[in-house]
Amino acid sequence: MVADGHAVRRMLGDPGFRRLLFCRLSSQWADGLFQAGLAGAVLFNPERQADPLAIAGGFAVILVPYSVVGPFAGALLDRWDRRRLLIVANFLRVILVMLSAAADGFGLSNGPLYAAALLVMGASRFIGAGLSAALPHVVEPRDLVTGNSMVATLASAAAAIGGATAFGLRNVLGAGNVGSAQVTAVAIVGALVSALFAAQFAAGVLGPDEVDESNVAFIAVAKGMVDGGQAALRVPSVAAGFIALTAHRIAYGASLLVIVLLMKFALHSNGMMRAGAGGLTEAVAAGAAGLVVAGFFTPGLVRRFGRPAVVSAGLVVACIGLVGFGLPMTVPSLLVATFVVTFCGQTVKLNVDAAIQRDVADQSRGRVFAVSDTVFNAAMVVGVAVVATVVPPDGRSPGVVIGTAAVYLLGLAGYRLVLRAHPNSPR
Repeated sequence: MVADGHAVRRMLGDPGFRRLLFCRLSSQWADGLFQAGLAGAVLFNPERQADPLAIAGGFAVILVPYSVVGPFAGALLDRWDRRRLLIVANFLRVILVMLSAAADGFGLSNGPLYAAALLVMGASRFIGAGLSAALPHVVEPRDLVTGNSMVATLASAAAAIGGATAFGLRNVLGAGNVGSAQVTAVAIVGALVSALFAAQFAAGVLGPDEVDESNVAFIAVAKGMVDGGQAALRVPSVAAGFIALTAHRIAYGASLLVIVLLMKFALHSNGMMRAGAGGLTEAVAAGAAGLVVAGFFTPGLVRRFGRPAVVSAGLVVACIGLVGFGLPMTVPSLLVATFVVTFCGQTVKLNVDAAIQRDVADQSRGRVFAVSDTVFNAAMVVGVAVVATVVPPDGRSPGVVIGTAAVYLLGLAGYRLVLRAHPNSPR
């Protein structure tokens, strides 16, 4: 039930795939480091205060650009040379990271810091969507599920390593404004390396193969989200996947905020099981482990049971795991819950990405991925925002945990209903 070893060897033997993979890994490492640096600046900087709403604001800064920039990214990725966009977006990200670090280092309020971080994450969105849309240009159609699983898993691990790097640098450089700024600035290394790998592709190699955009750029950008949404709705496997993915991300966002509050305000360290910043680091590691295991097993599970069964099982197991391991609200149980929920969510995400890559035409794929990113991140913002208004300051709320788990069941019902209405759609 593991990933196809022959497919992995075929892909790794292709210089184009290796180049795109390294471009993705370096970019994700930079994203993970920047996001963790921002989290450290907001959550554990003694010179700044953090409450549920402030924490929710930090999550929104990281995620909202994925939703706001999505329509623009989709239209441009299906209009312009993706290689050029990857290079330009990475160099733009270098400049914006330095601006964000300066806002942090000079001790500006959360407002200017968040504004600078919004721009950084906006540039990152172009890069992430572009790399996803380009993958079918370096992977054979028969290897897309395995290739997507491997790339997404390694990229998630790279982001986790970037986050761990940020926490490690924070211990060396300090937790104040200056130390946080220095940590954040290190993210430019990953952006520069990503641009270097992107520059090694020939022009046009990463697509788009055809352009059906308006000659007027503004019209093309304005139509990006609408076109992507319509293209997604025409493919039942993608439309159903979006429902499942939305449910997971709402639940994931709500759960993440509760874990952050519990680790910061309610729980205490016990031996190797740490609370506070150490506990969040362990939670990141547990989540990274879930991502890796999901990437390892998902291709085999799909080959054996089919995409609908794997997605459905992922939603059910996430619901059970969240209730079973989330309600005790201890450090060990929260780490297990993090692993289970992340594992299940990644199986859903991998299947949705594979459906887009296999069932959507290349001239629309960038826009559909932009819609997917919008759904993926806007749903998490909704989950965080709703819980921030009702959860106690220390995060202890069994009702929130149970309500969050129920979201998975609603997503399962919607997913199955769409597939049942289109029994002949690709599976």
